[in-house]
Amino acid sequence: MADKPKVSVIVPAYNVSKYIPEALASLEKQTFSDFEVLVVDDGSTDDTVAVVQKFCQRDNRFSLLQKPNGGLSSARNYGIRHAKGEYIALLDGDDIYHRDKIATHVARLYDKPDVGVVYSASRTIRDDGKPTFISLSGKPVHSNPLLALLCKNFVGHGSNAVFRRCLIDEVGGFDENLRSWEDVDLWLRIAAMQKWRFFREKRVLCYYRVRPSGLSFNLVQMRNSGTIVIETAYQRSPELIKPMLPTVYAYMYRYLSRLCLQGGDMQTARDFIDQALVYDSSIFYRDIRSLITLVSVRLSPVAKLAIGRSLG
Repeated sequence: MADKPKVSVIVPAYNVSKYIPEALASLEKQTFSDFEVLVVDDGSTDDTVAVVQKFCQRDNRFSLLQKPNGGLSSARNYGIRHAKGEYIALLDGDDIYHRDKIATHVARLYDKPDVGVVYSASRTIRDDGKPTFISLSGKPVHSNPLLALLCKNFVGHGSNAVFRRCLIDEVGGFDENLRSWEDVDLWLRIAAMQKWRFFREKRVLCYYRVRPSGLSFNLVQMRNSGTIVIETAYQRSPELIKPMLPTVYAYMYRYLSRLCLQGGDMQTARDFIDQALVYDSSIFYRDIRSLITLVSVRLSPVAKLAIGRSLG
C-alpha cells in the first residue's frame, strides 16, 4: 500500500462480529486497489476486534483503531482524523459494497472537479444478506440540494457516500451530539456552501443491512435529532428554507412513519402519518413513495405481514 493512498475507507464498528467479515470481504474484492481501510472499534464487547485482526494480518491495507464507546459520529470522526487519503469513503460494519463501488466513485470525482460528494443507488438486504424489494438513494425531490436534503436524504444512508477529504476541513466533521441524522447534517453543511455538487450513480453499488435489532430505535430521539438538524439549517438559510418548512416537516414525519412500519409499530406509524398530513398533505400525491407509505399505514395489517416477510 502506498504511503498516501487515494482513498481512506472508514468502517465504524460496534458489536458487529456477525456481519463485519462480509463488509470487509467486500472491500478486499474491490476492483480499485489504492485504498486503506481504517476499522474503528467503538468499544465492542463481542468478538469484533478478533475478527478484524484476521483481516489486518492478511492484508496490509487494513488497520484497526480502538477507542472507548462514543457513538457512530465519534467513531467516524476518529477514523477521518487518522485517514491519509484524498477521498473518504464510509462503510458501516454491517453493510456491503459492490466490487465496483470505489472505482466508480473515484473516477467520477477525478472527472468532475466541481463534484464534492458521490453516491449510488442502493438496496436493502435482510439480516441474512438476502436482498429485499426496498431501494434507497433516490433522485432529489428538489433542484436545490439543500432543500432536497431537508425533504429526503437522497444519499440514502451513511455507507453510501465517497467525498473529498477537503470538505471536512471546510465544514467540520460529524456532529457528535447527534445520535441520528448526523450524516444529513454533514451533507446540509456542504450543500449550504453552494460550492460543491452531489452526484448520483444510477447503478446499485451499495447494500444496506436492515437488522431486526436495528429496528428497536428510539423514535423520540430520532424526531428530536431531526428537529435540531432542520432548525439549524433554517438558521443558516432562513429566507430559502422558511417557505419549505411545512413540507420539510411533513417528509420527516413520513420518514418516521416508514420506520415504524418496518418495526411493526402500526399505531405510532399512524400517528406520524397523521402529523405529516397536517404539515403538508400534498407530498402524498406528488411523491409515489410517500403515497405508498400512506396506503401501507392505512392497510397496516397487510403491510405488517408483507414487510415482515421481506425482512425475514
